[in-house]
Amino acid sequence: MQTLVITVHIIACVFLIIFVLLQSGKEDMGVIFGGGSGSVFGSTGAGGVLVKITSFLAAIFLITSLSYNYLAGNRMSDDSIMLQGDGVVTPMPEVDKPAVTFEKTESAKPEAVKTEAAKTE
Repeated sequence: MQTLVITVHIIACVFLIIFVLLQSGKEDMGVIFGGGSGSVFGSTGAGGVLVKITSFLAAIFLITSLSYNYLAGNRMSDDSIMLQGDGVVTPMPEVDKPAVTFEKTESAKPEAVKTEAAKTE
């Protein structure tokens, strides 16, 4: 089943890329004066057909993505490494770190520094 879903998904991806690249972007002011009529699909573009095919392929892409995720999802088995062992490991306790405190003292002021420098000279 997974092979079928992934095959449809890859085919939808390739065709979705192709149909998105076939669509023309919005054109500038040159369209007003007749500058945009030289496209492959005519002056109005391929809005109807290409947009419908692109939206259909996008829906297929979404459905196959979700279905493959469901089919290949994480299934818990009994032989998992995470389930082996003695049990829950508790973390080591943190070492007490000294608290850093900042105190405002008189010597931290610039004037006090100048007066102390003058006293030492």
